[in-house]
Amino acid sequence: MPKPAAPTPLSIELTSPQSVNGRRAAFQSLWLLARMKHAHDAEGGLVRLSDLRGEVTGASTLRMVVSRAFRDFKAWNVEVGWGEDTQREPRFLNDERRSQGPFWLPAAEAKRVRLLVGGRAATAAEVASFLGLRSRKLASAEPGSPMPPDAVHLQDAAFWKQLVASQQAARQGRLMAPVAGGGTPGQPASALESIRLAGTLAATDFQRALVTLNEAMLWRRLGDNEQARRRLQALKKQRLAHHVAGNDYLGAMECIVSAWCAYTARDLPLAESLLGGMAGDAARGLVLRHHPDVRFEWCNLWALVCRSRALGLAADDKPAAAALAEEALRRFGEALAAAFESHSFDAAQHVAANMGMAAWLFDRVGLSDLPALTHDGNADTTRRAVQWIAFSEWLCGHTDGQGRSAWNAIYLMRIARGHCRAEPQSTLAQFRAQKPLDPAAISKLAGPLADAFDAAHWPARWVDVAQARLADHLAGRRRYPGLQHCSLLFEHAWYAAHAGDLQAAEQSLCLLREALPQLVPSDRAYFTESWNDTLPAELVLETKPPRRPAVRKKAVRKSGKLS
Repeated sequence: MPKPAAPTPLSIELTSPQSVNGRRAAFQSLWLLARMKHAHDAEGGLVRLSDLRGEVTGASTLRMVVSRAFRDFKAWNVEVGWGEDTQREPRFLNDERRSQGPFWLPAAEAKRVRLLVGGRAATAAEVASFLGLRSRKLASAEPGSPMPPDAVHLQDAAFWKQLVASQQAARQGRLMAPVAGGGTPGQPASALESIRLAGTLAATDFQRALVTLNEAMLWRRLGDNEQARRRLQALKKQRLAHHVAGNDYLGAMECIVSAWCAYTARDLPLAESLLGGMAGDAARGLVLRHHPDVRFEWCNLWALVCRSRALGLAADDKPAAAALAEEALRRFGEALAAAFESHSFDAAQHVAANMGMAAWLFDRVGLSDLPALTHDGNADTTRRAVQWIAFSEWLCGHTDGQGRSAWNAIYLMRIARGHCRAEPQSTLAQFRAQKPLDPAAISKLAGPLADAFDAAHWPARWVDVAQARLADHLAGRRRYPGLQHCSLLFEHAWYAAHAGDLQAAEQSLCLLREALPQLVPSDRAYFTESWNDTLPAELVLETKPPRRPAVRKKAVRKSGKLS
């Protein structure tokens, strides 16, 4: 039986004028073929559309370039595959989805391709230079030999630097809008811009997946659940296409961010189901037990879900609400321990604020006798709540000084006016006769943590505290997501009216009315109820609060009071 003929070599000359088997070739088509050969040998096989953008084409001509390339591949008698499944035969793939990529060479085809420079085998550095990749020096690599997929390259440093820049920007509140006067020349100022730049530097499947995860987390923080879920779907495809290093971690975080999206939409059953399923899964449960960052995220969010459920049940089922409240406080404690285990003050400040607000909210609905709140014999829940939030603010000041959370100010302003008991739509005189705690009184309640409230960030009046943060948002020094922005607007309106400045209060309420449609119905209902029930009649009549959304009052309580 005769032996099958050896595969015909396909010689690609990289020097100008570029050619394939001695014949002139279109640069974009040749570049894509060389890039797939490089990916097969060095990176696990896939070339994505983002690899082409900026190198050989722009977004507007991408489809045309891909179509031309596949016509050339056919003329060169080389089979090229597309899609995430590199094990399928290219002849069985759907041509209509070809332009979506990613692209790859089957193993047999990759063996045929020879990359040349001046007729000799191209070195790894020469291939990288032709493709526009950063040079990668491998101590043990011979010219033309494949580079190990797990090798560490100098290019990685640029990627990790950009990833850190994005995370730092997120901690400082620079999620999307650039900080006025911030950043360094040539350096993107916002977290979203930085993570997208990191995406252009990603060289491995894990790095690309990490970029997708961080994008999803940013969109979730920005309050855009739709965009966040799109990025989570992309992450799932990246993970399922082939085994990615760190796949268990990525899968666990994908589940947590999905649960966050559900919680933000106030779909508590879905959030609880996702978190419970993760804890019960063998692989993800292992990550949960041994990875402190994942454990922090899981415990903090589980506690928030329990807190919301406890508040929703407090009026109808006190024992069940008390059990959920205890569970919430216990999980907050575990989240705080995990944050310090991973040396993350940023994570710790978030959970400290959540714990303080939980203690105050539980007291408001008659759950102040919980063992976790009275174990030291001190039943002063307001003092305890203020001290936890002061601790959160103290942690903010001891990181980079710029990661201060708007929630701390919002929580304290709500606590300060929480014991005011004016009748709904009281007169302006009755409203102004109320005596909310002033910042000095809150600072006194903070006790040994009072130094967290420095004069630069905490003016002597609450209306100025709210105004300063709104000014940061308006000027682009901070980007507060919709719920935080609306909360600041309402607190500013309340305290401006209490100070007698009805014009400033009306302006904030008008801005609040414009911003409310972006919130989920239960959160809109909270503001509508507060607008009607806590503001003076003169202001309510003048500003005309929005219609109450079609949400039951019980559902409003389940929102966790905007936590």
